[in-house]
Amino acid sequence: MSIVIGITGGSGSGKTFFAQKLSRRLGGVSIIECDSYYKDLKGLSIIERNNMNFDHPNALDIKLLIEHILMLKSGKNILKPVYDFKQHSRLKEAIEVLPDDIVIVEGILLFVDEQLRKLLDLKVFIDTPGDIRFDRRMKRDIEERGRTQQSCIDQYEKTVRPMYLKFVEISRQYADVVMDGTENIEKEMKFFLELLKNLRSM
Repeated sequence: MSIVIGITGGSGSGKTFFAQKLSRRLGGVSIIECDSYYKDLKGLSIIERNNMNFDHPNALDIKLLIEHILMLKSGKNILKPVYDFKQHSRLKEAIEVLPDDIVIVEGILLFVDEQLRKLLDLKVFIDTPGDIRFDRRMKRDIEERGRTQQSCIDQYEKTVRPMYLKFVEISRQYADVVMDGTENIEKEMKFFLELLKNLRSM
């Protein structure tokens, strides 16, 4: 059965970077991004979609995410959704993900749901100062998601920061490991790999 590693932290903390680097280091890894599991908003107007709070747990299809993690743990393939962040809708195509020895799940709200937490064998919280997270998020949203600088600022003030304080920051208490998102990643990686080695030998 697969070992499931959960990685969380604020938007821009370095979750995806760490997950990808860990995957390359380990090999034999499946990665699930919680961002792929936003609910499909095709039934709403583009204005209504833009006004949605994507930093609240209700924005995620947690039921489907749990179902897919359970399938991977039991050795079954899944069809991971593909989400269009420019249109705030789920695309028709999906990505087939095969079960591997290790499944990495990463997302800002990963530790909020108790049932979801119970599926995670090792829980990691990436702790990164707010100003660094904000700068990283803005750069990503402008370059990859077609947002304007002002829309990034407005969203951060309206939902990102308040939801971080309400849901993400307090979920740190559930972490088995808290990692510094600003330190040398190789140093953090060495420590984490040793921890994982011990877990796999149990």
